[in-house]
Amino acid sequence: MQEFWNFAGNYWWLAFPLVAALGGVGRAWERGARARHKRRLEIIQAKTALRGAPTPVATASEPKAITKPSPTQPQLEKLFAEHDAVTKRWLEYELDVAKLIAYPTISDGRQPLTAAFLRAKKTADRLRPASAKAQVGNDDLAAYASAVTDFEVAFDVAEREARRLRDSDFTDTERKRLQTARQLLSVAVDEGATAAERQVAYKRVREELDGLIVVSDEAITILEERVALALTSPTPAAPTSPSPTPSPAPDAGADGTAPQRS
Repeated sequence: MQEFWNFAGNYWWLAFPLVAALGGVGRAWERGARARHKRRLEIIQAKTALRGAPTPVATASEPKAITKPSPTQPQLEKLFAEHDAVTKRWLEYELDVAKLIAYPTISDGRQPLTAAFLRAKKTADRLRPASAKAQVGNDDLAAYASAVTDFEVAFDVAEREARRLRDSDFTDTERKRLQTARQLLSVAVDEGATAAERQVAYKRVREELDGLIVVSDEAITILEERVALALTSPTPAAPTSPSPTPSPAPDAGADGTAPQRS
């Protein structure tokens, strides 16, 4: 015990870099958790917008109100369709782990073009009216139309850049991890692999991507469903051997008894 206190007295200064290192790890984990939570909320909001707001059902005691269509309804319907089309294209990356591995910068908010797209998306979502039937002034309509255009252009630019860069912005070690994750992912959803192979491959995919790219909880859920589907897919039944054909009975004699063999 005395030796420990002697060591602590001589090397007390090591406590400072150790505490700093532990604090850095904690902050990195916290930032990753916040980023995943924020992206999950964005995906939920985007999917809700694509599905559209629920239509209230009128009861017998409530007379159905006669409302005039909004003069801006055709314009809003067109803008909604354009807005939703870009959101759908974005979700095709956000919900597909294979695409995220192939084009990792499309979900990396540190990339300037990706960050610009995410800002444009947030602006368009904020300016989007509640429905196409909403009463919208000319100024608000023009602002929303401009935001949708910016949203579409920003995504086009970010997507082209992500497809151009692929994984070139990553280090050699990180690229190897992405390549390993890509190979393991194909095993995890391969119905021809054994259950043990698929389970191990799925766990390895999670390990390789952890801290490398931001994968939303929704994308993980979809991947787990694909792995589970592969695990529970029916195996083809083994062919059954044909039943043996009974040999014909010997002909009976004239007295009705079978002939005796010599």
